Amino acid sequence: MQVDQVDGKVLETWDAGEVHAAFEAGEVVIIDVRSPQEFMLEHIGGSLLMPMSSFEAAGLPGQGDKRIVLMCAGGVRSERMARVALDAGFDRIAHMGGGFGAWKAAKLPYLGTDFTTGATKQVR
Repeated sequence: MQVDQVDGKVLETWDAGEVHAAFEAGEVVIIDVRSPQEFMLEHIGGSLLMPMSSFEAAGLPGQGDKRIVLMCAGGVRSERMARVALDAGFDRIAHMGGGFGAWKAAKLPYLGTDFTTGATKQVR
């Protein structure tokens, strides 16, 4: 995990393996900031969608029991929205470096679309 100080607040960059381990342990909630279309085609099962186009830091869940990790396709949008959350009053927030591309490259499980049926399917 990479930790950066931003105006006295903490911005963490987690790799896909760290996010997966914490997610499996029930320690984090993953917020996907990609578009609804991207999310519909493939996403991490159990992740929540808050697209960058309508991102409202005030609408994020609290970080009492679970930490928030933002993610996007490559890590750029999630870092940008993490900085928005810090500007909105969060003291600490994390995002996934490399985004969904890093998740897939690490061969971690996700939900994709079966284009022959339109149904969701587990992908590993």
